[in-house]
Parts: sequence; structure tokens; C-alpha cells
Amino acid sequence: MRKFTSGFFTGTLATAAVVAGLLMGVKKKVIEPLEEKESKIDENRKKARRKRIAR
Repeated sequence: MRKFTSGFFTGTLATAAVVAGLLMGVKKKVIEPLEEKESKIDENRKKARRKRIAR
């Protein structure tokens, strides 16, 4: 029974580590580039507003 318990916890920890790594990878590859693109678009809009007012 002891081997089963230790194996179960080891497997659970390994699975949790894999899932955490997967989530971090998705965040790095998908979510952050979208946020960067949105911030650049917002910056460009602010610049365009300033230019329009300055004329």
C-alpha cells in the first residue's frame, strides 16, 4: 500500500508540473503577444488623437 501511495503522489505532482508548464507556455506564446498588440494599437490611437488635435 505504501508504494501505491508514494507512486500516486509522485504521479500527481508530475502531472501538475506538466499542466503548469503547459499553461505557462500558452501564456507566453498566445496571450502575451495579443496583449502587446493591443497596447501598440492603443498607443497608435493616442498618437493619432494628439496629431488630429494639434492640426
